[in-house]
Amino acid sequence: MKDKQILVRDLLLLLAFAGWALALPHYGSEFVVSMALTCLMYVALSSSWGLFCGSTRYLSLATSAFFGIGAYTSAIALEKMAWLESIALGAGIATVVAVVMGAAVLHLRGTYFAVLTFGMTELIRHAVTYFEKKVTGTVGRVLTVVPDRDTIYLTVLALAVLAVLVSIIVRRSRFGLALMGIGADEQRAQTLGVNTRLIKVAGFAMTAAFAGAVGAAMAVRWTYIDPHTVFNPFIGFQTVLIALIGGAVTLWGPLIAAIVFSVLAETLRLQAPQVYMMSLGLLLILSVLYLPGGLASLRGNTFSGWWRDSRGWLRGLSKKERNRG
Repeated sequence: MKDKQILVRDLLLLLAFAGWALALPHYGSEFVVSMALTCLMYVALSSSWGLFCGSTRYLSLATSAFFGIGAYTSAIALEKMAWLESIALGAGIATVVAVVMGAAVLHLRGTYFAVLTFGMTELIRHAVTYFEKKVTGTVGRVLTVVPDRDTIYLTVLALAVLAVLVSIIVRRSRFGLALMGIGADEQRAQTLGVNTRLIKVAGFAMTAAFAGAVGAAMAVRWTYIDPHTVFNPFIGFQTVLIALIGGAVTLWGPLIAAIVFSVLAETLRLQAPQVYMMSLGLLLILSVLYLPGGLASLRGNTFSGWWRDSRGWLRGLSKKERNRG
């Protein structure tokens, strides 16, 4: 399939997904709409995370920091600013923080980068908590200005569609090729003239902008927020899990996994939280061992390959048993 045909196919699939999600509130129950909102939130977060981290192989654990920054910005700004302006401000502040953070830690790789991004996330969370207690005299904020359900849903839907659309465009651009080059061999990319430091900071900031915007939009869903809620590390960890299990390098993997995880979350987390966490761990283990490309890499020959491998393993096991006998 030619590149132009693939582009048309991806755009049509995105249009179909957007149309289905747009029609959902008109025939779905409140429970279904709530589940869809969570799904769209993780589509935006994991798609933007995968665009940078999947391409460059940098494991960032800072998603919850940018999400929380956007949420707090929205909570403060909504009393004086319009809805879209507060979301743009949340995305902007998250981007500025990401540029500063990226300039400080993006020269590291692997475990060091992951640990430092997580540490900076915790630092931001405790700094906000200290500010709330010592300056404002409270540990949380009540949102008195809250848009209606449809406005929140349409905003998060727009952010999810925009995240996938940006992924489609960036993956076909020189910027996207530079990100892929960094992931393949960063030193070689530098010798070919790629300003790897600038590219990495720009990509990191792009993921932060989406996380900040989504946090700003989702903050009003709780009506009351505190640092523990919006800077929750689980948001960042689940974003990483969704991207990895779906296929961080792929375009549609994070979207597919976000739908699967949203269904699991709403059906299992409240009734059987232990089973939900076990399911996440099991999916991650199976993906790492048998499906390194994620759910998006599933093909017909994948199942046939598994079948051949399992038959070969059983034959080897039976031969060992016969030799023992």
